[in-house]
Amino acid sequence: MTTIDTAAARARLLEIIREKAIVHGRVTLSSGKEADYYVDLRRISLDGEAAPLVGIVMRELTKDLTYAAVGGLTLGADPVATSMLHAAAASGDRLDAFVVRKAGKAHGLQQRIEGPSIEGRRVLVVEDTTTTGASPLAAVEAAREDGAEVVAVATIADRATGAGERISAEAGVEYRYAFSLEELGLA
Repeated sequence: MTTIDTAAARARLLEIIREKAIVHGRVTLSSGKEADYYVDLRRISLDGEAAPLVGIVMRELTKDLTYAAVGGLTLGADPVATSMLHAAAASGDRLDAFVVRKAGKAHGLQQRIEGPSIEGRRVLVVEDTTTTGASPLAAVEAAREDGAEVVAVATIADRATGAGERISAEAGVEYRYAFSLEELGLA
């Protein structure tokens, strides 16, 4: 088992996010809100150097929590969850991942949640960046409907737009983020 320098991983991930993921200019977010910048974390969570760092940083962020699976609403959560799964395996630990569909399938097993069963398990809901909290809230609801106990919601970057407060109030779970707007140089 290799010892990982989590502080160095966090510093490098922040550097890569600043270099590759922050796009300046007027954009409309998935929430419908407008912003003067866009944090495109799929450029990070799907990047060969950055993705492993995402797993390390997100596991470090949630190391005091006990959970057996990690996932969230497709598409933002998918690479975050798989990065964490791989980081766990590299550390000699076991962590499953799951994907929450935006709507249940009308064919096959008609599942809303894909992957190993989360029924009766403690799970962490993840996201790449959070604005309104709608995506993680939908994932929390789906996971609970599937019989899971959601321990928290964790995101790589928080846009400081009230999502954390909304998630805590509506879902009754703790909200955590790895990087603030200030750390990203956007506040």
